[in-house]
Amino acid sequence: MNVIFTKFKEVLFSVLPIFVLVLLLHFTKITPLDTKLLIRFIIGTVLILLGLTLFLIGVDIGIAPLGSLTGKSLVKSNKLWLAIIAALLLGFLVSIAEPGLIVFSNQVGVVTSSKIPGILVLVVVSVGFALLMSLGFVRFFYNIPLYVLFLVVYGIIFIFALFASPEFLAIAFDASGSTTGVLAVPFVLALSIGMSSLKKDSKASENDSFGLVATAGTGAVLSILILNLFYRNTQFTGSLDLDNPGPGSIIKAFTDILLTYFGQSALAIAPLTVILIILQIVVFKLSRKQFRRMLTGFIFAFLGLFIFLVGVNGGFMEIGISIGNSLALKENKAFIIIIGLFLGVVTILAEPAVHILTHQIEDVTSGYVSRKAVLVALSIGVGLAVMLSVIRVLVPQIQLWHYLLPGYVICLILMFFVPKLFIGMAFDAGVVATGPMTATFSLAFIQGAANAFAEANVLTEGFGMIAMVALFPILTLEILGLVFKIKSKVKGVSVD
Repeated sequence: MNVIFTKFKEVLFSVLPIFVLVLLLHFTKITPLDTKLLIRFIIGTVLILLGLTLFLIGVDIGIAPLGSLTGKSLVKSNKLWLAIIAALLLGFLVSIAEPGLIVFSNQVGVVTSSKIPGILVLVVVSVGFALLMSLGFVRFFYNIPLYVLFLVVYGIIFIFALFASPEFLAIAFDASGSTTGVLAVPFVLALSIGMSSLKKDSKASENDSFGLVATAGTGAVLSILILNLFYRNTQFTGSLDLDNPGPGSIIKAFTDILLTYFGQSALAIAPLTVILIILQIVVFKLSRKQFRRMLTGFIFAFLGLFIFLVGVNGGFMEIGISIGNSLALKENKAFIIIIGLFLGVVTILAEPAVHILTHQIEDVTSGYVSRKAVLVALSIGVGLAVMLSVIRVLVPQIQLWHYLLPGYVICLILMFFVPKLFIGMAFDAGVVATGPMTATFSLAFIQGAANAFAEANVLTEGFGMIAMVALFPILTLEILGLVFKIKSKVKGVSVD
């Protein structure tokens, strides 16, 4: 019971800032909300608190132990071919079942009027994710430095990006953020930590604990950029179908989506449950008590994910659109820029995967890198990302690549100066920051603004925000690494 209370308390303090911000905007009349919409937001908040608590408990006792045990078993086998096959299979299954990617691929299908079918995006991204995850396994077995792998992979991405259309460029980076969500992150992180824990060199073990999520995420970017080669002469003139916020049944907003998110939650958890059962029979051979505990974790994770997704989609999305619309219509554009910054800062605190990553960082480094320091760096990064996305809506001449190209070049250069541990952490943090809260609330806020601002286009300025959120935490975490390095030097300690 204490575990549930402790977890609930942690979740409460994470979700409270975004709740207070929305109420402040409403009661100060900056963006007054429809009463029914406000009640739905309050109900959604309660569901998010409950769902996030259950999900995180489920990850602790079910999903994370499965990833860790699988990683250890693969390293013990010492067979690269087996690890590659496992990476291809596991990578494809966790990606194709990721709720964020399912929603995102559907959006792409709708926006492009099915010129790019949603199912094609789902499969292509999952294949890319699986291939690069297997490359991450090869890196682990041959002890290839992470910065070398990132230099090569991002070099290839930049070459493809030079020839990509603006639509595909935004979709490619957004797809990476969407596929590294609530399901893939805890499993792949635990898998990576389980593999690295068997290394005899403790420093190498720490360094290799992170980076696999980010490596797999680059597969999503590459796969969409390659897909672009088959759509060279296609013109996209579709539009995004935004729901109008306003009157309607309060309860119906939640009951109408119950079946959808029940199915998506079941689809997300089922493949891992099957893997657990198969590995228990063939490899793990855990005691009945241990196996029952892990199965209970999967049930908690399923219920938590289902309740969380209903809360986010039923109570948060329209609030984001409404606030974005209202602020974009105001004469003083400083409001929407400043609120975009605060929105990014508080939204990231409620991301499920961020909780998991920050705890893993603190655990793996034995408290050397504190959870609080990582959270502050992440919040600043995401706040800046949302603020710059707002500016891109207000100034349509600013293209997405104007941000992404110099941003990633700086990230790659910084890799040569920050402690190696921070490279994997920073790139993992980038993809982890783009979870369901960002994909629904913050994205809805930007799309609402783009919809209201006459000079903006929902299709071109509406997408790309997730790519920004994936970039800026890398920068801020690397800067945090530099700060650690300088402080350690002052104390006469080496952190490399």
